[in-house]
Amino acid sequence: EKPPPVHPTEIRTSISPSLAVELNTTSALANYATEVELEEVNPYLRGGIVENHLGKTTPSSHDRDSNLDLPVLSSQAQYDKHSLFSASDALNLFIVLVQSLMDHCTRVSRDLALCYVRKCSIVKSNPMARDMLIDLGLRLGGFLSDSGWFSDAEKVLLSCRDLCQSTDATPRYWKKTLGCCHKLLHVQTASCNYKGAEITYQLAIEILDKLQKVSETTNFAGLFAEFSALHFSRSDYNEAYKWSTEALRHVDNELPTKVTVDVLRHGAKACVVKRDFKKAGLLARQAVNLSKDAFNSEHTKYADALVDYGFYLLNFDSVQQSVLAYETALDIRREIFGKINLHVAIAHEDLAYALYVHEYSSGRFLKAREHAEKAIEIMSRLLPENHLMLASVKRVKALILEEIALDTVHNNTRMADLLRNAEDLHLSALKLATATFGEKNVQTAKHFGNLGRLYQSMKRFQDAEAMHLRAIAVKEELLGPEDYEVGLSVGHLASLYNYHMKKFKKAEQLYLRSIAISLKLFGEGYSGLEYDYRGLVHVYHALDDVDKVAEYTYLLNNWKLHREFNAHLVAPPTSLSEEPLQIEQIKAQFFDLCDTIS
Repeated sequence: EKPPPVHPTEIRTSISPSLAVELNTTSALANYATEVELEEVNPYLRGGIVENHLGKTTPSSHDRDSNLDLPVLSSQAQYDKHSLFSASDALNLFIVLVQSLMDHCTRVSRDLALCYVRKCSIVKSNPMARDMLIDLGLRLGGFLSDSGWFSDAEKVLLSCRDLCQSTDATPRYWKKTLGCCHKLLHVQTASCNYKGAEITYQLAIEILDKLQKVSETTNFAGLFAEFSALHFSRSDYNEAYKWSTEALRHVDNELPTKVTVDVLRHGAKACVVKRDFKKAGLLARQAVNLSKDAFNSEHTKYADALVDYGFYLLNFDSVQQSVLAYETALDIRREIFGKINLHVAIAHEDLAYALYVHEYSSGRFLKAREHAEKAIEIMSRLLPENHLMLASVKRVKALILEEIALDTVHNNTRMADLLRNAEDLHLSALKLATATFGEKNVQTAKHFGNLGRLYQSMKRFQDAEAMHLRAIAVKEELLGPEDYEVGLSVGHLASLYNYHMKKFKKAEQLYLRSIAISLKLFGEGYSGLEYDYRGLVHVYHALDDVDKVAEYTYLLNNWKLHREFNAHLVAPPTSLSEEPLQIEQIKAQFFDLCDTIS
């Protein structure tokens, strides 16, 4: 009889340092790894024999793990493990176990990584042991990655990659190396190690070429999805879209569900930044439905799908629903990963930004600030002070502080302090972004635009103008003149000319351009149109153009009615309950939309 699922909190609160000694996590993971189907670890080796870490096809002895030289679970602990963990939630509960030990200052992930690296250094001359250690490395590296311990996961996977490359130059080992590249690329992209990710990406491309030349075929959908994720994070959106589409072409019913969900998620994000919202919505919703159906509503993969659905909703101007998606994802991740984990920190950052956008009109930014500061607190404990992930969340906090400062006009000293703090955060983020991406990158351009808005608030209007112009120039060059990001920066410059520099004719032309972009991409109910319509009413008042004042006052009122009418049309993300489509149905609908658009 299947045991009832154990709530993660029950595991976390029952772990003590003394119990941690008995429940030796290293061995628990090793035992768990032997029971995982190889398809879940390396889909490029589908059909191969699954060997455990001792080189046997049967479970290893519970007395000793001769490969890792560490004591295994006691017999009582083994009994407890199997009575607590069902097949569907075993991964989640192992993550909870590891995180609980980490919370008690036992660096389990580091010890696992160091132990694996040490073993790799001594088995290269033993082909049988080497093969077994490669398979264990794929499992262990993937587990540490899923657990949010990216640095230790990277150490494991780099050693695993080196082992793979020390083998014979045959298609079998090329596929093993690709399996390692798949996981390693995910870790390096997630941790913003773009130099390492580029090396891994090029190695994967090289091996794909070798396999093609010898007519070896297999399913690389998951790998292509990671290619897309890398290009997305570097703001190379055309390549991100290309690889996500290629990944979707290769998805079939034989792939692990986890890989299929990842393909759908990354495809949705790539479509969002290309402003293909119909395709993005299809993929994002199906990722949520599939992950909930295949796993459950408390699973890490469901939380991942919700995060990307929240990203789609936020960009599709369904901000309130986006907040709900991010809140649910944060709750799930906190339940599984505890409080001090990068997955949780990222969820805090995502929610902070969504709340900032949601409360932009109300001025209630305290919750947004709390989540941003919580993300910074967690990341500061786990990352170097100059890490790019910290730069990202500092940018979010700077945006929030600027808005709080503007609401404290009655207290000039506090306002000035908040604005200076925001400037320090923005400049720090810009420095790291420039060092990582260079000046001609969308992320860097966003920092230019953020500084432009801040300098406008600080009444440094010439500096503000210069920053907005730099942002527009970079975005136009990279994204084209009609992209959403360009429209955003154009609208900000229009506001500067209108309200502060009194360049009303220039402001008029910029507002009209921003409105045209918004209407083309989002339609007449887009939230950003409010600021452009109000801006034009102000411009035409200044120019004494009564007819235009009346025209844009009418458009503004019509916009309000449209927003009220459509306020409840988007279903809350957690109420998505329809059965997931079959993968062939998803592909057919997606590529039909491609044909329609083209």
